[in-house]
Amino acid sequence: MIHTESKDNAKMPTVLTVAGSDCSGGAGIQADLKTMTALGCYGMSVITALTAQNTLGVQGRLNIFEDFIGLQLDSVFQDIFPDAVKCGMFSTPEAVRITAQKFAKYGAKNIVVDPVMVSTSGSTLTCSAAVREMKSSLFPLATIITPNMKEAEALSGKEIRTPEDMEQIAIALSREYGCAVLLKGGHFENASNDCLATKGTAIWLKHAKIYNPNTHGTGCTLSSAIASYLAMGEDLVTSVIKAKEYLTGAIAANLNLGHGRGPLNHAYKLHRS
Repeated sequence: MIHTESKDNAKMPTVLTVAGSDCSGGAGIQADLKTMTALGCYGMSVITALTAQNTLGVQGRLNIFEDFIGLQLDSVFQDIFPDAVKCGMFSTPEAVRITAQKFAKYGAKNIVVDPVMVSTSGSTLTCSAAVREMKSSLFPLATIITPNMKEAEALSGKEIRTPEDMEQIAIALSREYGCAVLLKGGHFENASNDCLATKGTAIWLKHAKIYNPNTHGTGCTLSSAIASYLAMGEDLVTSVIKAKEYLTGAIAANLNLGHGRGPLNHAYKLHRS
């Protein structure tokens, strides 16, 4: 006879990703779900857009209607309530607006927003109207936002040339939106240092740069890892540190697939002997 645990004794951290789909599996909800599973969480997904893309670029996009995004969110929150949420690609302001409305309605917690604007290959994924909607309705609900340097420049209207610029902009964005800000510094040539700003102060998370061109889906992976650790009950700083360590390992594993900027090895921990 096979015995199964009761629901009360089988609690698994639950994480929801609200993002676009990447048919090549390297970014978007596919990267998110792989990350969540690798870290021991139960992953769920609400798809905001379908993309035809691969390691070479984005060949096409099909936006999901606002009402259906809302219906997906209802289905998740009314049954398996997520312990944390990660938000990624939003193609339209309507998609952002309905998501923010549903988060407010259901009291979503531990919200990690990766303000995806441009893909690793350089394709534009988010229009300016959607960015404005994120700033007005979604960021104020967030626990943390995770822009890279180009995204932080777009959000702040200021150029980043030095680590001091990074710190000042991270703190300014944190104050403006009332959430923590992880400003990712991977675009600097000699280091991969990130600045975490919260409550008017900043700390630096320093890592040596890994020279691996296969970085498709790094932002998706990091943000979903942060959400996963938050779902496990870790505090914000610990979640960011552990997520960065996981991402570093996934890059260092040097999976080499495709003819462009290849994906990460999300399952690298499972493959260790």
